[in-house]
Amino acid sequence: MEKDIFDWQKEEDMLDIESFQGEKRRLIQPTSLQDPKLEKLKEALVYWINSTLKPEHIVVQSLEEDLYDGLVLHHLLSRLAGVHLPVEEMALTSAAQIRKLEVILEELDTRLGLKDSALIKWDIKLIHNKDLLATIHLLVAMVRCFQPDLDLPPNVKVEVVVVEVSKSGIKSDVQVEFLTEESDAAIDPLNNSEREDPIEALLKLEAHKVNTVKKAILHFVNQNMSTMGLQVADMDKQFADGVILLLLIGQLEGFYVPLCDFNLTPVSHSEMLHNVTLALDLLNDTDLHVSTVDPQDIVSQDVAATLKVLYALFKKHKGK
Repeated sequence: MEKDIFDWQKEEDMLDIESFQGEKRRLIQPTSLQDPKLEKLKEALVYWINSTLKPEHIVVQSLEEDLYDGLVLHHLLSRLAGVHLPVEEMALTSAAQIRKLEVILEELDTRLGLKDSALIKWDIKLIHNKDLLATIHLLVAMVRCFQPDLDLPPNVKVEVVVVEVSKSGIKSDVQVEFLTEESDAAIDPLNNSEREDPIEALLKLEAHKVNTVKKAILHFVNQNMSTMGLQVADMDKQFADGVILLLLIGQLEGFYVPLCDFNLTPVSHSEMLHNVTLALDLLNDTDLHVSTVDPQDIVSQDVAATLKVLYALFKKHKGK
């Protein structure tokens, strides 16, 4: 039976058994490779990469062939997180590519908040060996972290053959592995069929999913505030006085909020409330309505209220 598992591979791609003795390999079943859902996911990821890297004139055609050397991953990390790593632009030798991937994946794993190695479904060797399963897992994780509102085909799953080689022989097992969640509503609450408020729906999810969305919004905020020399580290607290919120709205909407209209260094509750009320009024004037948010809630550092306002700005301006 074990022999049948390898019959589908091309002769030039046959596994060298001795090269991974004692390891486990995960191989997508050939029937799953023909699944239209998997093809749609691959197409969506290719489109996302090419859209993201369009300003740099980088075009990806194949997830298997175009990401193994680290160049595309390096540029994605730079564009999405503003990270510029000390790696060579073009790594031509296998050794140089592996060194480059080591630096990139270490930074990516940190950015993705993956501290438990058991949860990481990719590594340097797999990516460099053009492993499709590992590559897709990595890209989906990047989308969920940096652009959680992006629609990916839901409920994409594949049959995976887990092969373990030892001196006594080959053991194999077939498992079903999910590449995307059963419903995108788990990540993008806007797809919730009950049309529940997206942030209210988000806050009902697991903590790591809430943090994923918060990280993406925080990255969006800091990208737009960096030109003013400002940075937000604590989303739950730094918007309570309304100052950064007003500056962010002005930056995104392209207008200047006169300093005489708000308190730049508010110290009292009433001054903070004035700032936040002005910010919400400005949002309403730009047809960005957050009617369910009370200014007092933001001043009181209510997480849901703050997220509702920032998410509304994020949804409107994320593509700019």
